[in-house]
Amino acid sequence: MPEQIEQIETDQPRSGVRWRRFAVTFGAVAAGAAGMVVLTAQGVLGAQFAISGMPFTVTADKLEGTGFEQFATLDQMIPDSPNQGDTGGQVLVIVSAIDKAELTNLCQSINLGGTNLRITAGNSGKPVSARTLVVDGDEIAGNASFKNIDVGQDASTVDKVPGVKGNPGVFAQQADTVTITNLRQNNYATTAAVFTLPNLRMGFSSEGC
Repeated sequence: MPEQIEQIETDQPRSGVRWRRFAVTFGAVAAGAAGMVVLTAQGVLGAQFAISGMPFTVTADKLEGTGFEQFATLDQMIPDSPNQGDTGGQVLVIVSAIDKAELTNLCQSINLGGTNLRITAGNSGKPVSARTLVVDGDEIAGNASFKNIDVGQDASTVDKVPGVKGNPGVFAQQADTVTITNLRQNNYATTAAVFTLPNLRMGFSSEGC
C-alpha cells in the first residue's frame, strides 16, 4: 500500500499538520484499545453491523466532500469469526465521515483468493454521489486539502456530519470541506444514507483496484 497522505493544505495556517503526525495520534488510540474493547462489550461503541473482517480496496481519481469528520474506533466481527485472527474479532479503524460526497472514477475490489470481485462506477463525467457517507478503514493514501479544519477535537463533539460522532476522549478532526486526489483506502466497512453509482459495473477479475 502507498504511504500515508503526505500533507493537509488549509486556509488556516494554524491548523496545518502532516498526515504522518496525525497517524502518530492513532498510535495513542491503539495503546488504549484495551479500554475501548471494554466500551464495546458494554455497548458504548454500537456498530451498525458486524463486519466480515475481510478488507477491501477503494480507489478514486478524486473525492470532493462537504462536511468532514475523522476519528478512531473499533469495529467488531461476529463471535468466532473465521477472520478474527489473534484480535478477538476487533479491528481498530479510522472513521472518515462526509455529509455530501462525490467520487470520480470509483473502483472497489475484494480479494476472494484467486480472483477479485471488482466494482467500478462514476466515470464518463458522471461521478458517484453519496449522502452521510461513513467509511471504516485502517489505511488512507492520496493528496488531501481541507477548508477550515479543526485538529485535536474531542470525537464526541464533532458536528459536521449529522448523527455521526465518536467517543469521549478520542482524538478527532473535522473540516468544512475535503478534497482528495489519487485516493486509495483499505477499508472494512462503508455505510451511506444514499449512494448513487452511475455506470456501475460489477464482475470478477484477475486484478484488483
